[in-house]
Amino acid sequence: MAQGNPLVNLGELSKPATVFIEKVSDAVGGICKPWQMKRVAKAEAEVEKIRALSGIELSGIEQRAMHRLVAEEAIKQENIENITAKAVKELKADAKPENLERDWVANFFDKCRLVSDTEMQSLWSKLLAGEANEPGAFSKRTIELVASLDKEDAYLFTTLMGFACYINDDPVPVPFVYDFRKEIYNERGINFGILNHLDSIGLVNFQDSNDLTVQMDSRTFKTHYFGKETLVDLQRKELKIGSIVLTKIGFELAPICGASSVPDFLEYVLKEWQKLGYKVSRQ
Repeated sequence: MAQGNPLVNLGELSKPATVFIEKVSDAVGGICKPWQMKRVAKAEAEVEKIRALSGIELSGIEQRAMHRLVAEEAIKQENIENITAKAVKELKADAKPENLERDWVANFFDKCRLVSDTEMQSLWSKLLAGEANEPGAFSKRTIELVASLDKEDAYLFTTLMGFACYINDDPVPVPFVYDFRKEIYNERGINFGILNHLDSIGLVNFQDSNDLTVQMDSRTFKTHYFGKETLVDLQRKELKIGSIVLTKIGFELAPICGASSVPDFLEYVLKEWQKLGYKVSRQ
């Protein structure tokens, strides 16, 4: 790992961060001493080579195989350490990394150790930090699905969640897609084919009937869209949300996907609510 990485000096980290790194180290081995890992790996490779040479001279192909193995393991180690370093920055003050399950962490890094793309590493780091902040937040099924995602799939899901609002104090936003043929969706790449694709990979349930609803605890609620708050009064305890609903996996990933606001979307959705007979009041 490069010098200056925040993992190097554990003494400068908060207690949750220190416990977090120790927990990760216990599951994957050695990440608590990242400044040593490459040197150790190279030394161990040389030892193995010496052992082999003591018996027979390595052939060219054997030497190339050993060099490849060392290079591959160094890349995997660097990916693990980069993701961990980014996750440290996402830890909350009240994080509970001591409750991370060893098997969960081992499975997590088994799936992400080949991820070198910076943006995808950021997603993985948010998953890891989210699990440390709230153990049990992400299922192994979610980890399996993220491991199978292309970068484009992640981008599409993040784009979709730009059309989502938080309801009251719920930690997961609700996407509102009332007519996927509308320009406000299409100009950002959200259309029938994309929604059908996100359905097929398990992030949303998509119905083109446009009549999905959710039951509400009250006729009135507050919605939050990137800092803008609106009070909504329904005719009854039922909110029409349109064409899609998040799956359990989508539900887990929505809060960490890094969505950004869509210009004019709030005005669009407020007009749709008014068409449905809902009373809206901007705060």
